[in-house]
Amino acid sequence: MLDGHFVIDAVTHAYNLHPSNYRAGRYAESLAQLIFGLHSTFSDEAYQIPQKERFLKNWSVHELAHMLFAESCIDLAVYHVLPLQTLYHDGLCSYEKARIIKRRYPDRFLLYAGVDPLRGTAALEELEQQVEALQPSGLKLYPAAWLGESFRHTGWRMDDARIAFPLFERALQLGVKNIAVHKGLPMGAVPIEAYKVDDIGGAADAFPGLNFEIVHGGMAFLDETGMQLSLFPNVYVNLEVTGALIVKRERWFAEALAALLKWAGPSRIMWGSGAVFCHPQPALHKFWHHFQLPEDLVSVAGMQLTPEIKRMILCDNYARYAGIDVQAHQARIANDRFSQLRAGTLAAPYSFQGDGHDD
Repeated sequence: MLDGHFVIDAVTHAYNLHPSNYRAGRYAESLAQLIFGLHSTFSDEAYQIPQKERFLKNWSVHELAHMLFAESCIDLAVYHVLPLQTLYHDGLCSYEKARIIKRRYPDRFLLYAGVDPLRGTAALEELEQQVEALQPSGLKLYPAAWLGESFRHTGWRMDDARIAFPLFERALQLGVKNIAVHKGLPMGAVPIEAYKVDDIGGAADAFPGLNFEIVHGGMAFLDETGMQLSLFPNVYVNLEVTGALIVKRERWFAEALAALLKWAGPSRIMWGSGAVFCHPQPALHKFWHHFQLPEDLVSVAGMQLTPEIKRMILCDNYARYAGIDVQAHQARIANDRFSQLRAGTLAAPYSFQGDGHDD
């Protein structure tokens, strides 16, 4: 918690970045190097892993949980299953890890299922299986896959009635109402077309009963993203990676946040650390305790960041989005192991003690 306020991290990952997990050769390596590059560029020095081999590994869910709940002020986090099996053998953040999280940390994590829409009916079947096993709060999608023997980068659109809409219809039938899609950050050295946001409106209009979450909102296509927020009440922004900019690229973060605020205000902007890509604590601490919009950007955003607005971004917006009873969650974790570990001071970064194996 931060000064007694509950904190929700809307996206976290236990990556398997070990080279043995690379399926698509140089494309898988390119994305792994990109993730390490983001870590190196945006991390506070005290929270940085300088050795590439220590970072490009198979991160366990126990390391992730310790990082979030013992080393950081986060109270509840969302784990995304990543459906990148055309790049990585296990999809990068596996369904199997989600099952371990559900068994070991049911009061600390929500889960998102993850499937590849380009798999057609197989994707629908996989979604049904994951919904039954995980009872997910949402569905995570990526706008491209790497197909064929040449691993050709192949994009698809959220407003595609043939590829996307059957999946959205099945999600609705299964009671999964929150659809998160990776946007704004190309997955390595690939064409950027699939990562634009101009397809969100068509999906949001066709499925008013679903919510659409633009992950990495604010990293690129700023006004286009803000316009989606202003036009469609069922579109939200997740600040994964964007939020990490605050640590060493504060002006960049400020400009991105101001641009989003100017279009639709703060009520549909949600904090997401993207851990383990960066340690979540430095950005969270700076945002809550020290960050204010510069005066020239206050006139752009139409507001300054009050404590109330910060609480909306760090907790209230996602709680409303996902139907979370914050007081009930707070009561369930009040005396758990992580609350006891965190009772004095936060644990040191990357201080998890264990073999790092998931079970």
